[in-house]
Amino acid sequence: MPAPLPLLLPVPTSAETRLAYVLRHLRLAYPELPDIGIGYATGKPRVEVADAAAGFFEQQQPYPAEPNWREWSGLSIPFFFDPHPERPLLELLPNGRALIHADLISAAFYLLSGWQEYYAAERDQHGRFPYAASVQKRYGFVAIPVVNHYFDVLKMAVELVTGQLLHRRRWAGTATFAACITHDIDNLYSAWKAPAKAALLRRDWLRFGRQLWRHFTQKDAWDNVQEVQQTVANYGAKSTFFFLPEHEPGPDGTPNADYKRPAAWARINRLRKTGAEIGLHASLLAADPLWLEDEAGQVASGAAGVGIRFHYLRWEPRTALTMVAKAGFAYDSTLGFAEHFGFRHSYCRPFYLFDFSRNEAVRFLELPLNVMDTTLHHPRYLQLAPEEVLPALLPMLQAIEQFGGLCTVLWHNENFDPVNTRNGPQQFHELMRYLRSRSAVFLTGSEVSSEMVKR
Repeated sequence: MPAPLPLLLPVPTSAETRLAYVLRHLRLAYPELPDIGIGYATGKPRVEVADAAAGFFEQQQPYPAEPNWREWSGLSIPFFFDPHPERPLLELLPNGRALIHADLISAAFYLLSGWQEYYAAERDQHGRFPYAASVQKRYGFVAIPVVNHYFDVLKMAVELVTGQLLHRRRWAGTATFAACITHDIDNLYSAWKAPAKAALLRRDWLRFGRQLWRHFTQKDAWDNVQEVQQTVANYGAKSTFFFLPEHEPGPDGTPNADYKRPAAWARINRLRKTGAEIGLHASLLAADPLWLEDEAGQVASGAAGVGIRFHYLRWEPRTALTMVAKAGFAYDSTLGFAEHFGFRHSYCRPFYLFDFSRNEAVRFLELPLNVMDTTLHHPRYLQLAPEEVLPALLPMLQAIEQFGGLCTVLWHNENFDPVNTRNGPQQFHELMRYLRSRSAVFLTGSEVSSEMVKR
């Protein structure tokens, strides 16, 4: 059973705070955004947004009323805080102003900030906010970057009242979208265990003996981080590796790494020398900032400038926001649903989470995790057939490209083992070939962070 949830210590979130948070991200997406006034009627803006939150953000309810579905850019998009669906979404007024009849500011803030996870009590056996409890699952839009569509409405409103076309920010100067290829290094020495166990259960002593002999005389198939790096380099990309410094299991018995730090140290140094990025895969014991800083020091010189992803994607927003910020990490890349690919915060670009205990955005960047190999084929997850993987991902990938976003991929080193034919190297190559064919620029996590900070 997961530990009891920490107490809620929120500060009321005003309309002004929500507006500033949303407009900051709008400007990060569209750097040419003019200062013409976007907001609620009290400020007499040129782009007026309906004020329809009706006190929702003064409470601690995790879920708003059911959204209305409206057609936008040829798609059906859910709009929260939309009390008058009979009115047009966007209306150009005769005095050079525009009126948006849905409260896009509140809706974007709700999804982007992580409100539902902070205030919901649901957690799974690993202490994670479950996909099953999310509005993305409830209303079926996990693979749609809804907030990007909200921003597209705001962009069009600005263009209508100013006559100025707004362009999305490009990556590395010219690229329309980007990809970040990452690997969580949980296991280096355990490839032999599953086949050996299967042989033992069948009383196939010859096969069992062969597995033991290979284990003691040959390099483990999962001890392959250099090979993984070379595979990615063949596509003109560099990998971001998240190493797990803790060998002991978590308090509930969930395993951490199958290796101890000295065994990984030589690999880390070799990877660094050849251009890979090393980040922290925070263990199940990293429950406070001091422990987190110590783990960062074991895989890097410290947390400053380093990226982090929590083991098992275990993220508790009521504590993790403060911990990661205090430790000084440059970015986190934990926030994807283990159960489904897509957009956990309904946004396809890097963004800043919101700390409700401080009533402000955090300083570290979130690189949303879009697709994890385990998600694609796992008894509790999607169980896609090998030939179904890329077709299933295509609508999500096309949406990321459409909005000039970032596709963050997690492919564990163990799933580069050729014996894996379901979510293994073949499926990884199909995904990489697609990204390269669409001219995605490949960036490490720190390169993404640097791109965002310099904006």
